[in-house]
Amino acid sequence: MGREKLWRGWIAAGVLAIAGYYLLPAGGVAASLVYNVIGLASVLGILAGVRLHRVARPALWYWFAAGQFTWVVGDLVYEYYEHVLHQEPYPSAADAFYLASYPMLVVGLWMLIRGGGGARAAEAAIAGIGFGLALWIFVLHPIATDAANSTLERVIGIAYPAADALILALAARLLVSRGSTASTRLLVMAVLFLLFSDVGFSVVTLYADGDDRILSAGWLISYVLWAAAALHPSAAAPPDPAADNTIRAGRAQFAALTACALLAPAMLFLPGVGADTVDRVAIGACSVLLFLLSVARVFALTRTVQGQTAELERIALHDELTGLPNRRHFEQARGPLHVVFLGLSGLKNINDELGRPVGDQVVAVSAARIFAAAPEATQVARIGGDEFALALPDAETAARVVQRLVAVLREPVEAGGHELLAGASMGVAEAGGVLEALRRAEAAMHAAKQTGEPYRAWSAELDERAGEHARLGAELRAALDAGQFQVVYQPIVRLPERRVTAVEALVRWQHPQRGMVSPAAFIPVAEQNGLIVELGAWILHTACRRMADWRAELGALAPDRVSVNVSARQLARADFPATVAAALATTGLPARCLTIEVTETAVFGGGQALTSLHELRALGVRIALDDFGTGHSSLGLLQTVPVDVLKVDKSFVDNITEAGRHTVIARALIQVSEGLGLTAVAEGVETAEQATALYELGYRLLQGYYFGKPTAEPRFEVDFIHAG
Repeated sequence: MGREKLWRGWIAAGVLAIAGYYLLPAGGVAASLVYNVIGLASVLGILAGVRLHRVARPALWYWFAAGQFTWVVGDLVYEYYEHVLHQEPYPSAADAFYLASYPMLVVGLWMLIRGGGGARAAEAAIAGIGFGLALWIFVLHPIATDAANSTLERVIGIAYPAADALILALAARLLVSRGSTASTRLLVMAVLFLLFSDVGFSVVTLYADGDDRILSAGWLISYVLWAAAALHPSAAAPPDPAADNTIRAGRAQFAALTACALLAPAMLFLPGVGADTVDRVAIGACSVLLFLLSVARVFALTRTVQGQTAELERIALHDELTGLPNRRHFEQARGPLHVVFLGLSGLKNINDELGRPVGDQVVAVSAARIFAAAPEATQVARIGGDEFALALPDAETAARVVQRLVAVLREPVEAGGHELLAGASMGVAEAGGVLEALRRAEAAMHAAKQTGEPYRAWSAELDERAGEHARLGAELRAALDAGQFQVVYQPIVRLPERRVTAVEALVRWQHPQRGMVSPAAFIPVAEQNGLIVELGAWILHTACRRMADWRAELGALAPDRVSVNVSARQLARADFPATVAAALATTGLPARCLTIEVTETAVFGGGQALTSLHELRALGVRIALDDFGTGHSSLGLLQTVPVDVLKVDKSFVDNITEAGRHTVIARALIQVSEGLGLTAVAEGVETAEQATALYELGYRLLQGYYFGKPTAEPRFEVDFIHAG
């Protein structure tokens, strides 16, 4: 039987046993035997629950078991008087065992509820005093003044309700705990049924001579619930110290505490109560205690609120991962200051390839290094995911800290079993306010990242450039909607045939006021604001449609392929291969007629970009690596990137007619291409001498102004192309 089913099965068996008890003749030995079996089974159930769940605090459950066992012994003694000695069991030695069980139950409850703050203790005391006053007025005082009872009967009669009042106060404390579990709620129910029967027995004994058999149901149900609390899986839950420190003030709780607090003065209006001197003294004393406890509760709650407010403020102003202040905290700095804005490099690739937990380790280790490199009392904050800021008092200190940061962040970071390099770019700026200094430093950091510098100091030129970028960004959207862009095509010529075997599609922007805007000016802006994705899709579709038209109109004279440049941002989108497939399907262009050109930097980090290239290759599209030889690890990329074409960068072509390293590199690149079965295209050919030199080195595909500038209406006749 599963643990969840075990406690339910126990309750079902207990209910059946209790029903069997009431079906047996009252006062008979069989009924007494069933009663005692239920009690002993409860003790065994508590011990079984402790062993089964391996509870965090077994001692308190052993106290409960001991209290229950002592109570069962009292039952046996009670029945011995009743069935063997045929004597009245009340008062008797059985009461000694019954009363002895209460301290054990109190110890267990106290171990369960200790801690949790003064507010909870005050609430439990208010409930206990309110209930205790009602017991005194209606039970304890009448028993104490009943001359018909012996002194022993009066003492025992008072002892039971008094012990119940103490247990109720502890149970009330347990019930108001925010961290209470199903197990603790079952304990509270067990205490309430015990309380019901004890008080009921005292009232029946005091005011009537009726049969107390019905009260046995409360004791029996209490037995069952004590064991059910131990058998419930939540009994294994460790204590939650934070739970009781959290304020919980529901309507029911507020109403119950208010009723207990008003109970004392309300008693004065009951007939016969207010006229009794002793009762008035008890009511007065309880009223004073309830008032003081209410004040204490308010004071404790106020302290709790203040503590929680301070904790929430700390959480709101600090970064959870690194423990450093966050942007909100950093922006509270005052006065002129120098800000160093630092952005880690490559964190996105680490998250994508190794998982966010490894990325978080890199951030945490880097944050510790940044904090250690900063002078004492320097405010260091985590501004964003991979961005940090430092507030420094002067330019000299800022320069010294930047140099120190450059050194410490060059060291690899060990995370997730990997040795990772998380470099950084930094910007330094000064301003009269923290917000402006932060803005300037961030702009300088982005400028440093674009140029590959370790750091950059802010200058007004950066703001001018940013303003120009902002204006261009706004105009780009309107230009795309208004159709101001145009696709032009530059021929790629095969020698010695001088045939245009392919064309490269390039975009141009004819601005109505600015005139022709250079791609070098607007492409970075489109990359930055994300419009490159939409612009690139338009270029792709336009080039595919134009290529399909040439094939239909020119037949054998049409070029074999069209090359389209794709940005890193496009490749990073998982839906890019689907975009290419849709363009081919819409225009009817075969996949073999399309070449996608990517730069080395776009695929250097791998991840989604590399996945997209493999999916494009699976479609049948050719992949060209543009500007080859200028990246960080060009030859290494050939092992991971699915490449068909190497486009040798113009920088190796410019001085190809002169003996030197450029010629050696160009010869090596054509040999690498031939060895790997790749196609090599030399870019930037501007003279006949360059074309001849490249041809002699083995290059057969050339591209450049010598063979034709990019134009919207290229010509493909052989006699149009210059001889090589």
